[in-house]
Amino acid sequence: MQKTDREAIVSLGRIYCDFVFTGLDGMPRLGRELFAEEMTLAAGGGAFITAAHGAALGRPTALVARLGTDALSQAIEPQLALPGIDLQFLDRHPSAGPQVTVVMVEGKDRAFLSRRAGPAEPATLAAALSWPMARHLHIAEYATLAEMHDVVRQAKERGLSVSLDPSWDDTLIRDPSFLDRCAGVDVFLPNLEEARVLTGREPPEEALQALSARFPLVALKLGAEGGMLSVGGEVCVLPARKVRVVDTTGAGDAFNAGLLDAWLDGRSLEACLSAAIAAGTRSVQAAGGAAAVSSSVRAS
Repeated sequence: MQKTDREAIVSLGRIYCDFVFTGLDGMPRLGRELFAEEMTLAAGGGAFITAAHGAALGRPTALVARLGTDALSQAIEPQLALPGIDLQFLDRHPSAGPQVTVVMVEGKDRAFLSRRAGPAEPATLAAALSWPMARHLHIAEYATLAEMHDVVRQAKERGLSVSLDPSWDDTLIRDPSFLDRCAGVDVFLPNLEEARVLTGREPPEEALQALSARFPLVALKLGAEGGMLSVGGEVCVLPARKVRVVDTTGAGDAFNAGLLDAWLDGRSLEACLSAAIAAGTRSVQAAGGAAAVSSSVRAS
């Protein structure tokens, strides 16, 4: 059941074609070959994964992204059409693909190899930000903000709140202007590794405190250890439930969806963090960032 008008999330970012290899005994080395037990082809990218988990929670969500017209982009397009995800702002263009990510999963961790294609900004952006149902803009990766440096201002002018997931990029995470360019962001959603690099602080509590001086709400993802949330000097810490982990790809994006859904409803800090961790926990139990929710849709 969808929630009330003006509470929709506009989820902005790149769409990827994820090749997820699971059941690895180690990571590849030059000159050697490894074989995975399983391989899954899935639509990926933080914007889509957050949209998928948000929609599964009943939150009206629009995916704002460019999608290629190549064979791989066409192969994943049907996966985008999950119930609750509005695709009216999908911008199809030959220069937008293929965007591919190879995901290699070893135990509870993974490595990524990705290729970006074309500019990030969809031609539909202005229409999406002016969508009457829109209440909140979620930017799925800092790389998108770095290309579209004015997007936070545009969203604020239309009365939208804004969230950002840094989404690790080896070059951009060390940009000395990173935090300055995030000015205006209401909800900052890093994982612990990102927070440590951005603040130069090793202990999670210190990294959270440093980021809280810049953003009204900071949610720090701690993976299997759960998460931390800080608002106005108040801090909440919760553990994660132990489950069988299949693939952690997109778990942080699912976490984002759970938190934003609860936050937009005005729920307490503890309720917001609990919802975030629950969404992330669901995600790790299937291969591919949106597989946990898409499989439940098929089952129903």
